[in-house]
Amino acid sequence: MFDTLKTAVSRNPATLAQDFAGAAAILVIFLVGLSLPGLG
Repeated sequence: MFDTLKTAVSRNPATLAQDFAGAAAILVIFLVGLSLPGLG
């Protein structure tokens, strides 16, 4: 499994940064969505 990840990172380092940014955005959206019911 680690060999597969290492190969993927070595082939596309720029894509890894984009994937991390996308995952961070999804996490922020999720956390904001969970906090909205507490506002009312």
